[in-house]
Formats: sequence, structure tokens, C-alpha cells
Amino acid sequence: MRPTPVLCGIGISLPDRVVTNDELAARLDTSDDWIRTRTGIRERRIVDPDTATGDLAYTAAQGALKSAGSAEVDLVILATTTPDHPCPATAPHVAHRLGLSGVPAWDLGAVCSGFVYALASASSFVRSGAADSILVIGADTYSTITDPDDRSTRAIFGDGAGAVVVRAGTATENGAIGPITLGSDGSLKDTILVDAGGSRRPLSGDCHTADGRYFAMRGKTVFRHAVERMAHSAEQVRDEAGWSTGDVDCLVAHQANARIVHAVAERMGLPRERCALNIERLGNTAAASIPLALADAAGSGQLRAGNKVLLAAFGGGATWGAAALTWPDVTPVTI
Repeated sequence: MRPTPVLCGIGISLPDRVVTNDELAARLDTSDDWIRTRTGIRERRIVDPDTATGDLAYTAAQGALKSAGSAEVDLVILATTTPDHPCPATAPHVAHRLGLSGVPAWDLGAVCSGFVYALASASSFVRSGAADSILVIGADTYSTITDPDDRSTRAIFGDGAGAVVVRAGTATENGAIGPITLGSDGSLKDTILVDAGGSRRPLSGDCHTADGRYFAMRGKTVFRHAVERMAHSAEQVRDEAGWSTGDVDCLVAHQANARIVHAVAERMGLPRERCALNIERLGNTAAASIPLALADAAGSGQLRAGNKVLLAAFGGGATWGAAALTWPDVTPVTI
């Protein structure tokens, strides 16, 4: 019998600095009411100039390993859009800092769907027998790629990291990861885009003022596709897991916008109180948003061992995905 991937530990890391809507309004043409009405965000965490994505990933990973009660894993997958450097990948250095030198480690780029994509990759390694224990990290510092003068993006994003440990186990255990579905549509690549800095449009001259270096998004198009894709993929894994809508205890959707999360729940027939939401305090933390929301829900008691959970995400590419799991008896660790 093939092993089942089981989530057995979770850790998070957040910058100390809190940036409120009022602080943004002091320099941008916006207001607390404007931001909260459209996004549900009241504040977010922002890294200081000396902190990089890899730093947050490292401390979140420490927490996940401590939560799992193990310091050893067979491989490390880091989902991020904001690596420490264009080259090399950030994951190997994170693994080195954790004392895991020699362990395979790589970055995965699926934007805000990154954590679900990484979880799917980890699950496949476990099911195939190629690995017994895997560290999955979602970490992003979007404050480093958003235009400080653009209220439409600057107000939305926050920085953070979340990590989980996935090990080989059985399908009857709490923490068992069930069906996962992934998808993409490259025709939508321009809806979420950092245009400059890659091989198609290399940066030249002063990279700090080069046109296209900042994150850009077509909000209305993203809203529509995010709701459709997340709801459909979540329903797909719900059905594959043999659950009814009434069986689902918690929907943990990518924290892009409170209205998007509520629209996904409404389309699925789930009451809003079954949605995990932390966007009011953290904003959109991209690849980190789902593990951060899971940790919040577990810490508050919204998630309890044995609960049936659906994860759903949508991100640039466009990419999307969903996963079903039963929640384990774990305590989130913040370091």
C-alpha cells in the first residue's frame, strides 16, 4: 500500500513592523475606509531593509520543524515570487541555515498558488516513496516589488512566511492530505505581472527606476477568475474526497481579498463563518497566505484535530489549485 502524505507540523514568521491603512493614507491618495471597503485589509506586516524572503522562510521553517518534533527532512521546497536573488534559488541556502546541507532544495514559482503547488509536489514525493519527510515553505516579501506610490497594489500586500512538514503516514490519520488538483492558463499571464527583470525584458540602466520592475495587476479580471477557479477546484477535490459541502469544516482560500474569499464560499454554498480569514491583519501575503491562515485558524480554535479542510488558491500565470486534508493535532510555532 502506498504511503499517504500527512501534515504534521506548522510554523510561521512575520516581520515586526505593522503598517496601518492610516499610515499609507498619509502618503497615498487613499483612506482607511477606501482600503477596508474594497479589500477587507486594516493593516499588514512589512519587512525592514535588512530582512529578505529567505530570512522569513528560515524562521518559519524552524517553527514547522519544532512543531513536528523533528529536525530532519528529505527535501525542502520553497514557494516564492520574491527570492533573495534572481540566481541562485533561495531554498538551498535556507536548507543550509537549517543544518540540512546536502538535502535537495529548490524554489517553486506559481505566485499566490505556490503553496498549494508545493504541497502537491511534496505529496507526490511521499506517495511515490521517494521521500519520507518534506519541508514545504511559502514565503514572500511583496513590499520589495510593489510601487510605493501605487495605492492599488501597495495597500493590498504584506510580507510573511509559513511552513509545514509533510511526512509519510496513513489515510486514516489526522493530517492526511487527500486529493489535490492544479491548473494553469498562460493566456492570462498579463493579468498579474512584473514585466521587467527576466530574460524577455532585462533590466537596464538604473534598476530602481526602470519601467516595469513593479508588480502590476488587472484587478477586475483577477477577481472574476480567482472566484471561478478557486470555487471550481475546491469543489473538485471536495467531491474526490467523498465529502459533501456540509462535511467541510473550514475553507482556507488564498487571502487575496476578503470579498474574493466570501464569493468563493458563497458559490460553494458554505457559510462565511467556515472561512479562515486573517487578511484584515496581514493583507495578501502571496505564497505565505494559506499556511499563515491555517496557523491562525488553528491557534484561535477555529481548526481542531479531525476537521475537514479545503485549501484553494489562485495566482499569476495564471495558476490555481486546491487540496483536501483532515486537520492534525498540531500546535503552530512562531519563532
